[in-house]
Amino acid sequence: MNFLINIWTFIQNQILGMKWLNKLVGNILIKIGLDKNSHLFSGIHFFFYDVIKITILLCTLIFFISYIQSYFPPEKSKKILGRFHGLTANIIGALLGTVTPFCSCSSIPLFIGFTSAGLPIGVTFSFLISSPMVDLGSLLLLMSIFGSKIALWYVILGLVIAVIGGTLIEKMKLENEIEDFIWAASTNGNIDIEIPDLTIQERLIYAKEQTMETFKKVFPYILIGVGIGAIIHNWIPEKWIVSILGSKNPFGVILATLIGVPIYADIFGTIPIAEALFSKGANLGSILSFMMAVTTLSLPSLIMLRKAIKPKLLKIFVGICTIGIIIVGYFFNLLQNYII
Repeated sequence: MNFLINIWTFIQNQILGMKWLNKLVGNILIKIGLDKNSHLFSGIHFFFYDVIKITILLCTLIFFISYIQSYFPPEKSKKILGRFHGLTANIIGALLGTVTPFCSCSSIPLFIGFTSAGLPIGVTFSFLISSPMVDLGSLLLLMSIFGSKIALWYVILGLVIAVIGGTLIEKMKLENEIEDFIWAASTNGNIDIEIPDLTIQERLIYAKEQTMETFKKVFPYILIGVGIGAIIHNWIPEKWIVSILGSKNPFGVILATLIGVPIYADIFGTIPIAEALFSKGANLGSILSFMMAVTTLSLPSLIMLRKAIKPKLLKIFVGICTIGIIIVGYFFNLLQNYII
């Protein structure tokens, strides 16, 4: 048993956490003459260590996840979802979201395709909620920073929000709140994308292309997120963070959620900010609520989603997600002392 614990500790610290990289970046900065006790040293160290670490993890994870995705083209995903009904279908829809695109704007075209194919809208909304919030990449990246317990709880509660949100929308019978062009597309039969069976080499090429494409799209947000994280980590007074997002403010979760909604970023860009806020004393629930709000309810994705659904359904979607995220935030705050 101790052997397995030691292996896991090594994976957590050296492979996911990359403590060797932390030490290497620090040694390089000292050699070029920076004072390791200065804010400048700490800020530059935070920036380069996090950018390199997240980039390595991002590219590695996207490659492997894209390889898995090659087995789940949209047409096959629709067939899988179509086999299930009721709560089981919502759960499968939410789970399928964990192996599909990495941001909400990328998930919406698939949501439109699934809906136009005649899948229940509750199932497609379970997919739409879980896809940007709890992909496999976010699970491993969260593990590298916050540890396995917090990462697993984040994913489990994200999936719960997706299943409950999709189920509630299904019960409300809101099919008439979907824009007409989506139903018309189904009639015209122009949504299905036929993807032939791929060889292993073709899947590897697909994974490589997806990695390059996603990296180009995501890397600017990583730089922005790590830059903001470095500023918070080194120059924002801890008492400010604690007073706004710490235990002294009972409305910290609500505030973090509302701040996160208009921001557009993927999970990889928000994690460095979350890491910096956590080191400054912000409550875990407030941080995770901020991350969930950014990845699920960003303003650009809502504008895009509005083209596919009518205002009433959009308001209900935002309302359900917001309430769910806030509940999860307070849940994490309640359990913070037990899971850290």
